[in-house]
Amino acid sequence: MAAGRMEFHADTIMQHTNFSFVLPTDSIIEEIKDPTYYDRPAKALILLHGLTGTDTDWLYGGVAHEVSKQYNLAIFMPTVGNSFYLDRGYAGGNYGSFVGEELPAFIRKSFGYCQSREDTIIAGLSMGGFGALHTALAYPDTFSSCIALSSALVIHEIARFKGRKNDVMPEGLVREVFGDPVTILDSDRNPEVLYRRNKAAGKKNPRIYMAIGTEDSLLECNQEFSSFLENENADFFYEDGPGVHNWDFWNGYLPRGIEWALGTN
Repeated sequence: MAAGRMEFHADTIMQHTNFSFVLPTDSIIEEIKDPTYYDRPAKALILLHGLTGTDTDWLYGGVAHEVSKQYNLAIFMPTVGNSFYLDRGYAGGNYGSFVGEELPAFIRKSFGYCQSREDTIIAGLSMGGFGALHTALAYPDTFSSCIALSSALVIHEIARFKGRKNDVMPEGLVREVFGDPVTILDSDRNPEVLYRRNKAAGKKNPRIYMAIGTEDSLLECNQEFSSFLENENADFFYEDGPGVHNWDFWNGYLPRGIEWALGTN
């Protein structure tokens, strides 16, 4: 395995920013459970952190090294603060464009991955689960598949309580990230709007895998989004199982999502 951390200047967020990476370039084939994953070139996985997290979360708390090795994936993990991977609409605050456009372009130029939609997947946990869904739907020409774990799909809650009732994010941060709660459901902050927009435009939406723990407080909003996808006849797979909002659940279900995205499950 090859791993590291890189810093580069990102125009979309107007700063030098870090991302961590794990490459399967020197994997030992005897350690691979299914060597057929190495019958093809490595695919790219952009893997997103949750609220208060950083680019190293999936390295130290998660299973980035193991899934890179087992599934022949080049994994790239950016840092975006508590942005929910959304554009603020001004230069220096466009975190969605950073993950959906600028980072894949930098990876393509510097590492040679992300060469095609079919070879590029996005995944994340909690805030990063929302970010994976939103970014994949905002950039359907970049990502073929999305893996969303314990996704913070709080759009309807924010609209219902006008951004005031939130146990995790203060009202000011909610408004800064999502904008006016009154109009949020009809805005491009809402993944449902993006999905329908792509569909109306004849664009191919990415395939979507979702997983959530049955003891997770985000279970209901994930079930609601799953119902939305079912009503839209989307190419998706939803599952839940025993678990809370923690690394035990995410590390257990990320491989399941990868196998589904790769068409092996």
